[in-house]
Amino acid sequence: MNDELAIRATLEDYANAYCAKDIDSLMAVFSNGDEISVIGTGADELCEGRSAVKELFLRNFDEATATQFEWHWSNIIINQNSAVVAISLTIHLEHQGEQLTVPIRWSVALIKNERWLWVHRHASSAAASQEEGQAYPKEC
Repeated sequence: MNDELAIRATLEDYANAYCAKDIDSLMAVFSNGDEISVIGTGADELCEGRSAVKELFLRNFDEATATQFEWHWSNIIINQNSAVVAISLTIHLEHQGEQLTVPIRWSVALIKNERWLWVHRHASSAAASQEEGQAYPKEC
């Protein structure tokens, strides 16, 4: 499998584990060491290290159940044994009895050992107060 396909496979592995609420499989997408980090969409979702990353995902699992990750635009940059993925997606989930669709933007940094592993994932939502063509939101 070429590198781009292998990297895309890690996205699917993450999505499948997240939807299954399988914390062990989800953490297996990340590098085995403690040098990993995640930034989520919540103001307090800044974490580093396996323990903190795992806690964040377990909190997410408690709050909602994801049913599907729908991939959209993507760009993958590979430089020898490192890569960056920029991707937009929609997460379909159930939260407090409601079906929601959440548009997200991700950046994922990966390293390659025997396989491609994540070392960082950043998630964001587009600023609702920022109109198309504007560089900054109206309210900061």
